[in-house]
Amino acid sequence: MTRSIRAALCLMSIAVPPAVARAQDPAPPAKPEEQEEARPTGLPSRVKWTFNLDAGWGTFGFANSLYNNPKDPGVDEDLSDQWFEGYVKPALSASYTLTSTGEIYGKVSVVGERTYGSIPDLYGRDVSSFGPEDLYIGWRSGRSLTNGENALDSRVGRSQYRLGHGYLIFDGASEGGSRGGYWTNARKAFELAAIARLTPGRHVAELFYLDKDELKESDSGSRLWGTNYEFNAGENTTLGATYMRWFAKPAIKPERDGLNVVNLRAYTAPISSAPDLSFEFEYASERNGEALDSNAWTLQGAYEFSDVSWKPKLSYRYAFFQGDDPTTAANEAFDPLFLGFYDWGTWWQGEIAGEYFLSNSNLKSHLVRAHVTPSEAVSGGLMFYKFGLDQPESYGPQVTATDVASEIDAYVDWDVNSTFTISLLGAYADPGKAVQQATGRTKNFVYGMVYVGYSF
Repeated sequence: MTRSIRAALCLMSIAVPPAVARAQDPAPPAKPEEQEEARPTGLPSRVKWTFNLDAGWGTFGFANSLYNNPKDPGVDEDLSDQWFEGYVKPALSASYTLTSTGEIYGKVSVVGERTYGSIPDLYGRDVSSFGPEDLYIGWRSGRSLTNGENALDSRVGRSQYRLGHGYLIFDGASEGGSRGGYWTNARKAFELAAIARLTPGRHVAELFYLDKDELKESDSGSRLWGTNYEFNAGENTTLGATYMRWFAKPAIKPERDGLNVVNLRAYTAPISSAPDLSFEFEYASERNGEALDSNAWTLQGAYEFSDVSWKPKLSYRYAFFQGDDPTTAANEAFDPLFLGFYDWGTWWQGEIAGEYFLSNSNLKSHLVRAHVTPSEAVSGGLMFYKFGLDQPESYGPQVTATDVASEIDAYVDWDVNSTFTISLLGAYADPGKAVQQATGRTKNFVYGMVYVGYSF
């Protein structure tokens, strides 16, 4: 601002009558041409619209790497000792409130993802894909029913669905292979999901049908219908029971076609005077005659020192997934089904073993974890795994040992701001006798990852 302009402004302020300059007088309304006009979207104004954009990029290093794809057995996945992954996922959600206070809602999203630097023999050094993710429509009851707001909710289309903590059902889409994005796992929606949910008070009752969005090179035709019941017994306890009936292409997944699954689970902090002490339990039964007769279960205990700086939390978990006994006519190898990522180590067990060569079948695992939260934005911890086999003969023809591997994972999660997150992880694993007998591998595995996520 020049000196002449400043002088003119000073003269104008002196010339203004005192009655005009009183603080309690309201400011004059803006002229019509000065008012900011709302920018039109071109979408119906009676509908509430929400736009989201998620994206992520990661770099991965795996020294002395071993790949035996536990996520899609039979799909070769050799990501080399150094590779990169990235994805972008724009989404548009809409909701429309009816006169009854019920609501019609829906969502559409797409995912583009790419893997850079994998072994070129399979799909090329750079593997990418682009396609739909969410595409569903639903209705919820609002306050139109007497037993609570949104007591009835239903949806159909391409949608996500999680059962409990993802022990059996969470990931509705396959990744890696010809799609890329093996670790980032940007796709989670089922190719077709129909879900009806009734939530009167503390009770939750669900009826669902799920058809997985599988890779074209390993499409097993896996689908299921099921019923789920949960009871929220207070603020810190949830009990659940689920029945599922499965179908698949008999020539590809004979053990899954006609499979009956029962899942029981409990997540609880049962002592009101010690809310920092918590337990988790899950059991799964898989029955399909001699095609499959198997069991799995897990138990975890944890204690958080919530009154201490950094709120350290210590936990121990044991998990058992039955293996096939070669001396019997029946198949006892537990089918991991559609598990997914709920938290570090759940339910991909170990960032080396569980992500790249060890599935939740024919497995016994011990996990000791220490987690700290220095601030609302930063958390981290250490995880110590010991993996063993239930039936060593089923792991390989020359395998007699039960020791698979020991693994240590160190991780840090940082919420940089409301949109960006950064995850850092380093892992080390020592192959046991069973891995050495099956593969001849004796060198230790070393793994590292840097991942940046964006969410708007």
